[in-house]
Amino acid sequence: MGEINQAECQNARGKYVLITGATSGIGLAAAQELAARGANLGIVARNAAKANEIADKLRAASGNRITVDVFIANMSSQQSIRRAADEILAKCPRIDILINNAGAMFVDHKLTEDGLEMSWAVNHIAPFLLTTLLLDKLMLSEHARVITTSSHGHKMARKGIRFDDLNGERCFGFWGKMKGGPNFRYGETKLANILFTAELAKRLQGTNVDAYCFDPGLVDTNFNQDNGRLARMTMAVMKRFSRTPEKGAETLVWLADTDAKNLESGRYYADKQMTTPSEQAGSMEAAKKLWEVSEEQIRIS
Repeated sequence: MGEINQAECQNARGKYVLITGATSGIGLAAAQELAARGANLGIVARNAAKANEIADKLRAASGNRITVDVFIANMSSQQSIRRAADEILAKCPRIDILINNAGAMFVDHKLTEDGLEMSWAVNHIAPFLLTTLLLDKLMLSEHARVITTSSHGHKMARKGIRFDDLNGERCFGFWGKMKGGPNFRYGETKLANILFTAELAKRLQGTNVDAYCFDPGLVDTNFNQDNGRLARMTMAVMKRFSRTPEKGAETLVWLADTDAKNLESGRYYADKQMTTPSEQAGSMEAAKKLWEVSEEQIRIS
């Protein structure tokens, strides 16, 4: 990840960082860097064997000076997320930093066991639910942070969150796919990450918890490899223009580790600086409505 700037390494050492999506890509790169900086980690993952293998390697690399816990959750299942949250709350005395990094893209219309479209459930509802379940624990920290991985792709959602089509059915029909609907749907979920962050920060004003989101850039990972041959071919071409996972994780690590005076809660970051997202991402009316809709969706389950 490059040479560590000591002026920016002030927050993570000795803190407890809970991170989803840490078994590959930028999540793994961030976990490795935060462990190297002395953070204790909680890895939330679907694959227990892979997560435990990574946890062992992180502990060994630190000379067993840090704690690395593993919690198992399927991020498309609200029941699974709730079960993992109960385990986290029971095991962790406090959580200093929550990193909502897990994400996925789907080219076909799939519904979760909760009746939600899969990309919406994994990319937005999962971090929304996990954050709300862990918020009281975060407030026990002297200064806690919630960091959510968004994307430049949020700009594809030019019409904003389509509240009249929350399950994205118009994106996945024949004509929807012909017009790139699955890509727009992914962009809509990444827009939701930004709006969620803005509304969370607003609701947490006056507390010890701040919220940030960021764009990692186009990163060479295994993302979008399970959506068929065309998706894999597209990603293979895009790899030529992609960053390494370590480079993609730089802003994430910086948001976790830099002094709070360098940051503003509720804002969107890229390349370690505050950046202006799309016009749709600046609508606090949409952010409020999204929060209310999301609360309803997690209550239904």
